[in-house]
Amino acid sequence: MMDDKMPYDSRRMPVIAEHMVATSQPLAAQAGLKMLQDGGNAVDAALAAAITLTVVEPTGCGLGSDAFALVWDGNRIHGINGSGKSPAAWSADYFSGHEQMPQRGWDSVTVPGAVSVWAALSESFGSLDFEQLFVPAIYYATNGYPVAPIIAARWREMAAELGEFKGFRELFMPGSRAPRAGEMFASLEMAETLDEIRRTRGESLYRGRLAEVIAAAAKQDGGALSLEDLAAHEPLWVKPVSCRYRGCDVYQIPPNGQGLAVLQGLGILDRYDLAALPVDSADSIHLQAEAMKCAYADVFAHLADPESMSIDYGDLLDPGYLQTRARQIRMDRASRPLSGIRAEPGTVYLSTADSSGMMVSFIQSNYMGFGSGIVVPGTGISLQNRGCGFTLEPGHPNRVEGGKRPFHTIIPGFLSRDDGAVLSFGVMGAHMQAQGQVQMITRVLDYHQNPQAASDAPRWHVSPDGELALERGTAESVLAELVERGHRVTTDDPQHLFGGAQLILKTGDHYVGGSDHRKDGMAAGF
Repeated sequence: MMDDKMPYDSRRMPVIAEHMVATSQPLAAQAGLKMLQDGGNAVDAALAAAITLTVVEPTGCGLGSDAFALVWDGNRIHGINGSGKSPAAWSADYFSGHEQMPQRGWDSVTVPGAVSVWAALSESFGSLDFEQLFVPAIYYATNGYPVAPIIAARWREMAAELGEFKGFRELFMPGSRAPRAGEMFASLEMAETLDEIRRTRGESLYRGRLAEVIAAAAKQDGGALSLEDLAAHEPLWVKPVSCRYRGCDVYQIPPNGQGLAVLQGLGILDRYDLAALPVDSADSIHLQAEAMKCAYADVFAHLADPESMSIDYGDLLDPGYLQTRARQIRMDRASRPLSGIRAEPGTVYLSTADSSGMMVSFIQSNYMGFGSGIVVPGTGISLQNRGCGFTLEPGHPNRVEGGKRPFHTIIPGFLSRDDGAVLSFGVMGAHMQAQGQVQMITRVLDYHQNPQAASDAPRWHVSPDGELALERGTAESVLAELVERGHRVTTDDPQHLFGGAQLILKTGDHYVGGSDHRKDGMAAGF
């Protein structure tokens, strides 16, 4: 049962309706809602929202993003992986002289996959014409829109870093600066590219004029991305991987995404009675954080493109192994676990639902804010920097090579129970995503919080070096207890560290939506 209490300071209430859209930007949420009102389904709504987000929230995604999605068709779950492969010319030798993978420029760009996901989902599940899905985005790109406050702040931060890139400066810094909150932003280049993508169903970006422009720009600047790399791209339809937690099936996209960390963390927590520990208590936070440390230790050691992994990723979800990991947790002491299996030799998220029972969990991302900093001249296409997800470590399964998908942070989440949908959800924010999803799931299933309350609650964040960040709103007594157990605790909490959640819960014949106050967005329904 869902609790209707709102125990945290909040500017928002849960939204209850028969059709639902939840995104991180209000104009994108309304674009999705318009498709539902025009007779479209949840996939149409998700795609219209995602396409619009490339215009109205360019700080998290763009026309050169990657995307992943889970689709509940009313009866079963489907998964699609839209991450692109590295340029064929890449190798460890190509990056000799580098201590780590570049974070910006052409040497961080892999093939952008989001557009291919839009076309594939529309072809397989959409009910509206593909071109109709682009109408809101093209309108805003042509006529402009007022920039939202949180997005404006992020834009300003990124402009200080990426202003050195000529294409970025020309597109995203009109008047030589980032637009302020409430100022209008438009791009006829983006509008024209969106129109070309809709007319060609995305083909132009991979095997047409836009692909030629991208490849020519890369060659001119010394990048390795080629016309052949783009032409070879196809999105992958995948069988979602899952685990059981509190009687529900929890679904994730399999590697190269980090969704296994969610399933491992929950598989460990399922061995404990988490609900018996008070919500927001030191015991509850400690147990969840320790479970996620175990999960991350394995994921960082082994996760990569499945063709390169040296273990079967299913071994990480083996019940006996999860039981062993659960026994390693001490309730009185923080740990720094290593992987328990030995190997042999920014982002935007949205969720939609319709009255037929279809639900979509969708995420697309440039990775680090605007991504690589590369904007393809004359197109408005800002390219992601997913290539920096590779490692240069010899022998690591995620070591860079040509034609390979990198480790990916973006993960859509979904829950079902007894063949019925329960929750479509996600949490934006790189390393925050998997642990953020675990926090949403435990709040909904263990503590019966409604989606908005689950989103409003103060969060914790375990960093790759084991530091535990606690968001403002965490009780001082809880902080002190965690320090006493040996956690290296910080309360220095930049807002973007704790991500942004969007959730839609199925309850009977309607849905309950929640949208994170840490973002500009909203849940909307009718």
